Amino acid sequence: MPADTRNRAPWLLMYHSVSDCPDDPYGITVSPSRLERQLRWLRDRGLTGVSAGRLLRARAAGRDAGLVGLTFDDGYADFLTAAVPLLHRYGCTATAFVLPGRLGGDNAWDELGPRKALLDADGIRKAAAAGMEIGSHGLAHTDLAGADDTTLVRETAHSRTLLGELTGSAPAGFCYPYGTLDHRAVAAVRAAGYSYACGIDPGPLTGVHALPRAHVGARDTSVRMYLKKVLHPLRRRPLPAASAPAEAARREAVRR
Repeated sequence: MPADTRNRAPWLLMYHSVSDCPDDPYGITVSPSRLERQLRWLRDRGLTGVSAGRLLRARAAGRDAGLVGLTFDDGYADFLTAAVPLLHRYGCTATAFVLPGRLGGDNAWDELGPRKALLDADGIRKAAAAGMEIGSHGLAHTDLAGADDTTLVRETAHSRTLLGELTGSAPAGFCYPYGTLDHRAVAAVRAAGYSYACGIDPGPLTGVHALPRAHVGARDTSVRMYLKKVLHPLRRRPLPAASAPAEAARREAVRR
């Protein structure tokens, strides 16, 4: 198998909020009806949405054909009420990247609003019990690019500890707030014990601790979803052989 195929970055889709809220200045909201059409589009093409962790484990075992990773950033409360029922309806799972430093709070970092409720501790536990993977999005949605050492440890290692205490299992995955990262942020995530991490377009830092994702929004019709799938391997750098998901997943399996 050619190296560029073997190490091709997995196809990971990035969602945020799922609601009928029309006020969406940052383009982070997908209506439940739009999400359902997108999940149906995947199903009709023989694709199944799974959590990022499951996708990487499947790649390690050579059983990832037909799988696409679904991720939901920020841990909005509507993930549990709107997204999870639809995911179950279409036989999918997903990863919810949550903020243990803002339990039951809102998206105060979005200056233009609107305010949206975040999952509280009970909501996170319910999402995990529903079969969803819980990952860390840091403590408080802090940009880690250029952050000092104390902030990096707090946002990566401490958030992992808190989620481990909350759910009973330390998360395997991390997601960089705003999708921004640098060498020090990637090193901090790795040192904190995460087996993988997601960004948006990490460029030369692309690797198992800096995985690219495709943003999915309210305007993504079937045609746009098709283009995202086709263009993914052309627009994203391949993962370095030493940090391919298969190798990382094998290391995680050994630890477990």
